[in-house]
Amino acid sequence: MMDKNYWITETPIEPNDCIKKVARNEAGAVNTFIGTVREFTKDKRTLYLEYQAYVPMAEKKLAQIGEEIEQKWGDANTAIVHRIGRLEIADIAVVIAVSTPHRADAFEASRYAIERIKEIVPIWKKEHWEDGTKWIGDQKENKSYDKKIPSEEEMRDD
Repeated sequence: MMDKNYWITETPIEPNDCIKKVARNEAGAVNTFIGTVREFTKDKRTLYLEYQAYVPMAEKKLAQIGEEIEQKWGDANTAIVHRIGRLEIADIAVVIAVSTPHRADAFEASRYAIERIKEIVPIWKKEHWEDGTKWIGDQKENKSYDKKIPSEEEMRDD
């Protein structure tokens, strides 16, 4: 099991690794979000995905999200792992585990975490559809790179 609470991995994710990092006696709830690779997006069939990341910055941004959650919800413990490389349909791409004394905070903080991942963490995905491929520049799919992956400068943040 990884020794830190926020990490990027090239190997399959085990959700219990995140849960174990946040489970504690003070927590009345541990909410776990598991993001998986879906087969269809807007009627386009995905064959598989590739994720790439600027790993040092991605892990730093995941930790920032954990700090933001602690500031917003107080007594919260968070662990987040995101996978990179080739992922098949139904593979786990991301796991977020948040423990809090009360369940409402755990649900809200988990939702907050996945939205912030899509906003600030430098992770890019390449969609391999039945009819071609396309790099997606951000996880909210607002930017694409038609014929290339992002340059190293585009991958850096701050």
